[in-house]
Amino acid sequence: MARNNANGPQPPFTLTALNRWSVADREQLPAVEKIKVLHVYDFDNTLFNSPLPNPKLWNGPTLGFLQSQDVFATGGWWHDSRILAATGEGLEKEEPRAWEGWWNEKVAELVQLSMQQKDALAVLLTGRSERGFPELIKKMVKSKGLDFDIISLKPAAGPNNQRFSSTMNFKQVFLESLMETYKAAEEIRVYEDRVKHTKGFRDFFTDYNKRQIGGAPTRGPITAEVVQVADGATQLDPVTETAQVQRIINDHNRARSNGQHGPRYEIKKTVFYTGYLISNTDTAKLLTLAQLPAQMRDTEMKFLANNVLITPRPCQQSILDKVGGMGSKTTWEVTGTAVFENKIWAARVRPIPETKKYYTENPVPMVVLALRKGARPIDAGKIQNWQPVPPEKQFVFESTVGEKVLLRIEPEAQETEYESLFPNKTHKRKHAPDDDSANPSRRDAPHAPSTAAPTRGGYQPNHSAGRGGRGSNRGQRGNRGGGGSRGNGGRSRGRGGGGYKNYQSLDDVGEKGNGTAPFYNAAVSYEEFPPLQKQYQTPQQLVQQQFQQYQQYQQQLQGKSANGGGSKGGDVELQYF
Repeated sequence: MARNNANGPQPPFTLTALNRWSVADREQLPAVEKIKVLHVYDFDNTLFNSPLPNPKLWNGPTLGFLQSQDVFATGGWWHDSRILAATGEGLEKEEPRAWEGWWNEKVAELVQLSMQQKDALAVLLTGRSERGFPELIKKMVKSKGLDFDIISLKPAAGPNNQRFSSTMNFKQVFLESLMETYKAAEEIRVYEDRVKHTKGFRDFFTDYNKRQIGGAPTRGPITAEVVQVADGATQLDPVTETAQVQRIINDHNRARSNGQHGPRYEIKKTVFYTGYLISNTDTAKLLTLAQLPAQMRDTEMKFLANNVLITPRPCQQSILDKVGGMGSKTTWEVTGTAVFENKIWAARVRPIPETKKYYTENPVPMVVLALRKGARPIDAGKIQNWQPVPPEKQFVFESTVGEKVLLRIEPEAQETEYESLFPNKTHKRKHAPDDDSANPSRRDAPHAPSTAAPTRGGYQPNHSAGRGGRGSNRGQRGNRGGGGSRGNGGRSRGRGGGGYKNYQSLDDVGEKGNGTAPFYNAAVSYEEFPPLQKQYQTPQQLVQQQFQQYQQYQQQLQGKSANGGGSKGGDVELQYF
């Protein structure tokens, strides 16, 4: 309970004492007898749609890792003002236009009404640190034309040296001081976006009124309402977000070098596949080719149509050189469509011009359009019969060679760049294999046609089964990131494109620079993350499985070498689900 957090006798509740909680530029608060209503607004994702770590950019553990207060020397996502200042196009551009599009406009209108109501006190109450955020938040609300009587941020210690076990504890101590000071107020209304915190406030007011009625009354009961606000999840530009996180890491590593405890960190990437990546616009067009059963529900399907697979792993440089390197463009023409066992929908394509070199580990170049639940993209390679595309649906599209990746934050390690692509160190490839070691025959036949179909100019291994690539339905675990590098089940957040379960506000965090921007590859693309489909493996499980299979393959090669046999890459395949 809030009343139990101060040691010794309760301090006097005066306007002067209450004003010590505020960073607003007000010398005096309204007189006690003039205020009948108290309106209290939360900031993050209630009044302002603050950016959250992007689940399309970071893996699950890192989403929680970023939001923990105990990992980085600067405190992480919610405690470094550079993250909030980077919202939109940054402070310099956003302040003149009042961060247009980033506010919850309905709540902002309510603040305006509170300002106009003469017997109302308007309060902004946020768990953002009083040490790092006052000037930025004051600039933001001022640009929007919002004038609060009190702007209260979480201090290291309260005006009477109160210590807070959590942000919720801080808010409750403040609210009690607010109600005890404005004893003439008959009503208090709190606006909050989190269901958990809404309940916490309601319980707090219930207990407070019980004391006023049957316990030790100090001011009489008050009508309390906690308004649940629909939250809005937003993200920074991916390049900006990566750069800001890199600066946080740089500052942390600098502090570590100066004697602070804890490991040094770095950003690494996990590559799930390399392919000819397709734009969202062309993906939408390609999906029209998938003739799905009318009775099939969207929840039974996984929609892809986002790449022509090159390889389901990081691509070796020699292969990249053959396809023009990262960022190179290839134009494709759709030549046919097919359905495999009523659970895989795919489109066959060919390059324009047909003589253009390409590489794919599928029997023929194709785009996996959609999968029924439980189906695997790899089985698209079993398709034998392709139906011609009707003239009205024939079209061409452009692709860009790139990777599908997630970034992750891990302690620095003595490893090669290739080894760093894999998060599970116990299953890491210790040496990058020779580009053609799995199939020496590839080396001398870059223009050899596939036995599956005539494809002039195609450079393809002839595996026994193809891979349709991976699409955009990788789910994320519900991490809360309460500390360290793992998170523990959270609630879904978001609007529009879909929420995610890794959101952690300041209320979840227990007590406990500058720098150059990182290298950013424009050819890197990031997946969408619809709700988790349990039959699919997590990205981490996929990478681990690939390496287990690779180790088995290496053991087989060693066994064949010991017996004097050769090696054929088509005998063992890294399955890609």
